[in-house]
Amino acid sequence: MSSKPAILITGASSGIGAVYADRFAHRGHDLVLVARDGARLGTLAERLRRETGVAIDILLADLTRPADLAAVETRLRTDTRIGVLVNNAGAALTGSFVGQDPEQVGALIALNTTAPARLAAAVAPRFAEAGEGAIINIGSVVGFVPEFGMAVYGATKAFVQYLSAALHAELGPKGVYVQAVLPAATRTEIWDRAGIDVNSLPAVMETSALVDAALVGFDRREPVTIPPLPDAEQWDAYDRARSAMIPNLGQTQPAERYRAAN
Repeated sequence: MSSKPAILITGASSGIGAVYADRFAHRGHDLVLVARDGARLGTLAERLRRETGVAIDILLADLTRPADLAAVETRLRTDTRIGVLVNNAGAALTGSFVGQDPEQVGALIALNTTAPARLAAAVAPRFAEAGEGAIINIGSVVGFVPEFGMAVYGATKAFVQYLSAALHAELGPKGVYVQAVLPAATRTEIWDRAGIDVNSLPAVMETSALVDAALVGFDRREPVTIPPLPDAEQWDAYDRARSAMIPNLGQTQPAERYRAAN
């Protein structure tokens, strides 16, 4: 058993989650891998045990099912070895908002917002009490680019971004690190499952490059890591502009432009 904290990773059977598993295992961390595909998890776990010697547990769960989600929450609350949560599981929808099925919309929201919020809520009290721990939330640049036209998916990722920022503000002073990772298009199976040909996209980052960059941000303890953004000052300026509005938001009267002319 490793002396380093164990890592629980959702959506670990492929893509970003599988690369996180690989990288953390090679750093010497034991793993708890969560996904629906037991065969893939088993193959991944077998390889990583052989290559690294770390202990790996498999937890089969569909995070859109309340009972499965509750089982992962219980593991996070009770397993004190787990010191890092990687909220990676997610999905996307194709087509315009008006053409999307309400049931699919609901399932997407459950997976992309309800699950990461509940899992973070399950582990945050324990981390805060211990004065250590980390939560990595995988968001997306789509969360602040509605022009991309992915209304529900983007809204769920905006939720992840906001949740991460709020948790950073609340938990950071208590010793808990919270990182929002915001990829752009990355070569994962999320595109195939959404019915999109990833090769039709103008620019796609390889999954290994995305995770390696995200881990640089993790090691630096960045609150927000945007691997595809060349100029970090653009994000900083965006955040400063947002922050500058805060002192002006508490008013007893509407702004002058909204007052009826006499």
